[in-house]
Amino acid sequence: MFSYPYGERRCFVRSWKLSKMAQLLRTPLLSPAVIRSASTGTMEVKGPLSFWAGGRVNPLDMKKAEPVYEPATGRVLCDMVPCGPEEVDQAVKSAHSAYLKWSKKAGMERARVMLEAARIIREQRDEIAKMEVINNGKSITEAQMDIDIAWQCIEYYAGMAGTLSGQHIQLPGGSFAYTRREPLGVCVGIGAWNYPFQIAAWKSAPALACGNAMVFKPSPMTPVTAVMLAEIYAQAGVPEGLFNVVQGGAETGSLLCHHPLVAKVSFTGSVPTGKKIMEMSAKGVKPVTLELGGKSPLIIFKDTELENAVNGALMANFLSQGEVCCNGTRVFVQREIMPQFLEKVVKRTKAIQIGDPLLHETRMGALISRPHLERVLGFINQAKKEGARVLCGGEPFVPSDPKLKGGYFMSPSVLDNCTDEMTCVKEEIFGPVMSVLSFDTEEEVIERANNTTFGLAAGVFTRDIARAHRVAENLQAGTCFINNYNISPVEVPFGGYKMSGFGRENGQVTIEYYSQLKTVVVEMGDVESLF
Repeated sequence: MFSYPYGERRCFVRSWKLSKMAQLLRTPLLSPAVIRSASTGTMEVKGPLSFWAGGRVNPLDMKKAEPVYEPATGRVLCDMVPCGPEEVDQAVKSAHSAYLKWSKKAGMERARVMLEAARIIREQRDEIAKMEVINNGKSITEAQMDIDIAWQCIEYYAGMAGTLSGQHIQLPGGSFAYTRREPLGVCVGIGAWNYPFQIAAWKSAPALACGNAMVFKPSPMTPVTAVMLAEIYAQAGVPEGLFNVVQGGAETGSLLCHHPLVAKVSFTGSVPTGKKIMEMSAKGVKPVTLELGGKSPLIIFKDTELENAVNGALMANFLSQGEVCCNGTRVFVQREIMPQFLEKVVKRTKAIQIGDPLLHETRMGALISRPHLERVLGFINQAKKEGARVLCGGEPFVPSDPKLKGGYFMSPSVLDNCTDEMTCVKEEIFGPVMSVLSFDTEEEVIERANNTTFGLAAGVFTRDIARAHRVAENLQAGTCFINNYNISPVEVPFGGYKMSGFGRENGQVTIEYYSQLKTVVVEMGDVESLF
């Protein structure tokens, strides 16, 4: 089995000099050949998982190592060593040094490097997806789609890098002003465990296109593929330190938010953590982008094409084992078609193939961890106590393959007889649980759909085009889907209303969140002074 040892550490010099840093390992974390030969339950990743100044960096304190598990088997995949104050400082300073070089390049120069990174990702798509599955638990079919979206995002922002420009404003007397769109500096990205590689790309691509550097902290449960992205950027030719990866949990995140050289923080995760990120960043008056949780409504009117609506409900609830922030987990179905809808959606849900996530026929893999699996099952038990009816699933699932016996699997669940006051309807479950509710009128369902502190996404299925646009206008959500759900083209902005956060990822508008505007006023005549 392929691995790299941690090796011996060299002493750090207190002054910042890249040449006198701890030993850098410039060999890849994993070779493509080793990944291709791996199967579920056989991979073991050894070696440092933090990356800055162009290489992987040996940790200072191995005593703090935490095990990272393979969700499909429950085996230890690797050890994650959190970065402490000195390591975070080195990563940020390395990024700042790279930013000073990168920000002086023309947009077209940056674009060429980013396009090369996108090309490498396309070339290594299957290997990256395989590691994403091993570390995250989702099906290989979904992981390959995630990697495709990642390279598309980098390619999209590479195309925008050369178009960044300001405005010319003519003033009286021949004087004029112009604006410059300038980078922020070192941006911090803090990712979630449900889309590890894709989120790293979504945050880094617009940041780099604008001339920034990024220090990225992945979730401590999915530390591996962000390192692969860092190696790809380095291979593509970015300055050493431009995209760095620091490992760790809340303490490491706090160090990043408080670091004086950090200019911006972009966070994807839970509402409570988002509030803490916002509070910490406020002390340095740092702008933040927050992509937080959701409890999104999916509204199905009686005039819908029912098969499409069933497909939409399945896509809205069961992608990535239900571990998707924008999932439409409150499915409102107009009363007249409720029996037909339930019959079809339960039949389709029961047919979802659960098992080894590396097999292409698998449609649902393992949840991220044992505690999270137990939490999701707890929501179902609570729903039953509150009067909901379990039409299918909602139980631990043990695959027939012996190597998967210790994995974190469950059967996808459909809950009927739900009401707006139930815990399963009000709180984000983040698992494969669909709560179905009936409604009678358009006005009623809009009011109920908006009766939540979240506002990340929403969906409506109807053949009435006027109704579709009218409902979308009145739904309090950052993204509204009409006759579809959970599609995420990189050209389209993504983000939330209310407690689902603010700021946007993807689309042209995101450039504004990774840059700042400078106004330059030019006087062509004499200064008129009042003094």
